[in-house]
Amino acid sequence: MNFKHLYYFWVTAKAGGVVRAGEQLHTTPQTLSGQIKLLEDRMARRLFRKNGRNLELTEDGHLVLGYADQIFALGAELEAAVQGAHGGKRVLDFRVGVADSVAKSIAYRLLEPALSIAEPVRLVCSEGKFADLLAQLALNRLDLVLADEPMSHRLSVKAFNHSLGQTAMGFFCAPALRRALQGSFPECLNDFPLLIPGAQASVGQQLEGWLSRHQLHPRIIGEFDDGALMSAFGREGRGVFLAPAVLEQDTVKQYGVELIGKTDELLDEFYAVSVEKRITHPCVVAITGAARGRLFG
Repeated sequence: MNFKHLYYFWVTAKAGGVVRAGEQLHTTPQTLSGQIKLLEDRMARRLFRKNGRNLELTEDGHLVLGYADQIFALGAELEAAVQGAHGGKRVLDFRVGVADSVAKSIAYRLLEPALSIAEPVRLVCSEGKFADLLAQLALNRLDLVLADEPMSHRLSVKAFNHSLGQTAMGFFCAPALRRALQGSFPECLNDFPLLIPGAQASVGQQLEGWLSRHQLHPRIIGEFDDGALMSAFGREGRGVFLAPAVLEQDTVKQYGVELIGKTDELLDEFYAVSVEKRITHPCVVAITGAARGRLFG
């Protein structure tokens, strides 16, 4: 068996199609399709079938995928063991993907305990779309994904959600803008400039319903996928903006703004997604323990 063909099949199955797999492997969908066809010919079995524009695993494909998971996981363990055997005191690589909808300050608070464990740790941190990070997790290129939503069980990724905690949301604005507010919170938001999280963020998805329930009609000035950029606009007095209430002191100090009010009807929830059902990785143990005990406890 050609293990390169098996690897291409494995990546394609995890990514959900040859287009996304091609982007991850920096090759063309045509090349991937050809390599997978050679594997199917070698096994005399079809591993994928078409369902509209998507590819689905056949029964034989699911069987091959299960063995491929074990083969490439064992390969990663072998590489780590060899490196540890020849490197003196082993440094623990901790590869984390942070969904771009998670506030940078929250990500730092969540990850910082991993650097305080007894073993030397080298943190390798990347940021991206949640779905893309899950694909990397499935390929064992990441040890953990931090997100503000759980992984859907409809995905074919074999991974587990671990709740880290949740926080109410606070509404902040520059002092000059605060003086222009009229009435109490949240009625003071009516016809007032508001900066909101993008639709990818969990809070952004909740916000429209919250405004409707309270019959609020602010003027939406901007929508931001990057929470730090939204806060920067808020600091300059462009509108009221949202930030996790657990970071109230940090937000006030860093951006020179004031808290208008907060609500637990809008919740920012955080999850660690890993391939471990029972957490054993020392860095993940440290993160979950600190999040539940100090940050959100």
